[in-house]
Amino acid sequence: MPLRRWRARTAYAVALALLLIMSTACGMSGDGGGRDRAGSADHGARGGRKVTPTSSPSPTATPTPTPSPDSKPLAWGPTEAEWRSAQQTVAGMTASQKAGQVIVAGFQGTEAPIESLRKYHVGGVIVMGYNVESAAQVGAVNAALHAEARKEGRDWPLLVGVDQEGGLVARVKAPLTEFPAYMTLGAARDPKLARRVARASGEELRKLGFTMVFAPDADVTTGPDDPTIASRSAGDDPEEVAAIVKGSLQGYADAGILSVPKHFPGHGSVPVDSHVSLPVQHASLATLKRRDLVPFAASVKDGASAVMVAHIDVRAVDPGTPASVSKPMIDGILRKQLGFQGAVFTDALEMAAVADKYGSAEAGVRALLAGADVLLLPASAAKTHDAIMAALRSGRLPQARLDEAAARSIALMLHARSTAQKKPSQVEFGGAKDVSYDASLQGLTVVSGKCEGRLVGERISVVGGRAEDRARLTEAARKAGLTVGEGGDVVHLLNRGEAGSGAVVVTLDTPYGLARSSASKARIALYGRTPEAFHALVDVLTGRARGGGRLPVHVGDLPAQHCR
Repeated sequence: MPLRRWRARTAYAVALALLLIMSTACGMSGDGGGRDRAGSADHGARGGRKVTPTSSPSPTATPTPTPSPDSKPLAWGPTEAEWRSAQQTVAGMTASQKAGQVIVAGFQGTEAPIESLRKYHVGGVIVMGYNVESAAQVGAVNAALHAEARKEGRDWPLLVGVDQEGGLVARVKAPLTEFPAYMTLGAARDPKLARRVARASGEELRKLGFTMVFAPDADVTTGPDDPTIASRSAGDDPEEVAAIVKGSLQGYADAGILSVPKHFPGHGSVPVDSHVSLPVQHASLATLKRRDLVPFAASVKDGASAVMVAHIDVRAVDPGTPASVSKPMIDGILRKQLGFQGAVFTDALEMAAVADKYGSAEAGVRALLAGADVLLLPASAAKTHDAIMAALRSGRLPQARLDEAAARSIALMLHARSTAQKKPSQVEFGGAKDVSYDASLQGLTVVSGKCEGRLVGERISVVGGRAEDRARLTEAARKAGLTVGEGGDVVHLLNRGEAGSGAVVVTLDTPYGLARSSASKARIALYGRTPEAFHALVDVLTGRARGGGRLPVHVGDLPAQHCR
């Protein structure tokens, strides 16, 4: 639709909504109107009826088209005025525009996917690792996307998101600051540190043009049988994980960027990766409430604006159905039992757990019917858009359900804009190395050996790990005055699942291999591979600093804290 017509219809719908509410306030009864005629004409679907979701407040008798900073905030972040503005915007959209608004599309290559905005009206875009050549290139893509959204006349920000958890899941590398795996923060047991890390990372992402980060992981890991989350989790204690997640959510809010805790109802306790096939959760609902759901319940209580739902078959609730397309899981557990009122995101719909079972586009429709609001990374935005339109035309997908989802998406982004405006930032890319170092040092856990003083001599030999790990440790060691070469104290770096021996054995991911490793001087859990992590390790090896961490997960018979 031409921009001029869209704006005209939006203005008409807003005026009509105001007239309706004023008439109702004067004692008139009945609906009296409120239909979006532009939406009705699009593909034969009913459009534009004002929707008041049961989980969100109804508009008052004096609606404010533009958000007021003094408006009362809803439980999930946006203000009442932002929510009303989002509803009124949706009332002026065509059905095709609404169908696009609930999609966060991926793209191939390294150029901005402008057509996804122009043709399918997508509400957002996610940047994956294969879309990244450099930070400068990503910044240009994001700038082009935002410019196109403004050119089309959108009065709300585009959702531009990225998985940037730290550790192994960080899509954009240098010159952004590298942060260690989330388990580092669980080992440090310091929510304030988690807040510092999230703020530092979030500010750099914002500067690069992102409006949302798909983090933190609120999953509780259950140990070595967890193949997917592992060190992406803060640990295996639900309350400790909840505390660290709360710190992270506060930090992202401090940075003025939206965050999405994931993967509800918990991906850390299933033995299958949902990228590959559908995991089955056999635990009882009582067990889930004591373990997996604790961080999510806490996040909801703390006002989380969004939650990502995983593709997990929870047998105790809706057997055979992935949580991301399950009404009993989304509407029953997440909304009614946990009280969540915000935007529900699906995990990536291109993942095999749902794509193999239903097809990615069909999974999107099912997710909307189950109560999800945002469809993340379908295999094809075009096919998913077409599937939503077909479901609207057939009556399978109620117009009110799509309106509600689109309104939540827009309200979320209006809130993102108002939050960002209150959080001016002058950060430099890579300027948070001190925060990354502090996180690694405070999380570094000495599980055996001296807690203070030197652990190695003047010469070390670095073995194991990856080539990049060895190079980074070598550089940090030489900067500290150590000689690196044959004949020195062996520092053995361990990848995930490995065991080893040496003067010092160091796990770089999860610490489970330490229980099967032997060391003459020390066994250390580092939880990271960043330059600052290796700097912290060298400082501990040379006695210049002391690691402050304790094991955030059970590792054989090893005590949680060797050094007190």
